[in-house]
Amino acid sequence: MTATYTFDVFSSLDGFGGVSSGSWGGYWGKQGPELLRHRLAMYGEEQRMVFGAVTYRAFAKLLAESTEESGVRDPWVARMRSMPATVVSSTLREPLDWPDATVVRGDAVDVVARLKEESAVPLRSHGSLSLNRALMAAGLVDLVQVTLFPVITGRTGDAPVFRGAADFDLELIRSRTLDGHIQELTYRPTLHV
Repeated sequence: MTATYTFDVFSSLDGFGGVSSGSWGGYWGKQGPELLRHRLAMYGEEQRMVFGAVTYRAFAKLLAESTEESGVRDPWVARMRSMPATVVSSTLREPLDWPDATVVRGDAVDVVARLKEESAVPLRSHGSLSLNRALMAAGLVDLVQVTLFPVITGRTGDAPVFRGAADFDLELIRSRTLDGHIQELTYRPTLHV
């Protein structure tokens, strides 16, 4: 039996995973207690994280520079950082500044296909956009979980979540509203042919 792989991503309504400038702040300033509790519960389940080098570097830098006031040390983020992680990279070297992270070299599709076969726990990747677009194209992503924040970042949007991705049909598996205005949508992707 293969492990389930979930591509977990935050997005603005117009499809951006972040902002290049401006005063939005984390979560585009829209997080609330229900979102944070839900994320903590979701990351309370046993699972293995999978990151590409760019996302790993961004998380490591962000967490190293964070303070209690910055909002980056949300309990779910601390829990994510404590989980076992595989970082797919040809440039990073161990040891990493992540408690239980392993660097694996090679093609991400081959690495994750092997992880799916060998892992006794589900796999989850938060972010890692280009890595996950490649994994989706290879049919390795079982679930796409998009947390949709109620903002349009037309001028400041950065990191288009699905730019350059293949075409997919999406089957809605579940949806929920958090804090009255954030949508969490979980889909099963199928390559559109």
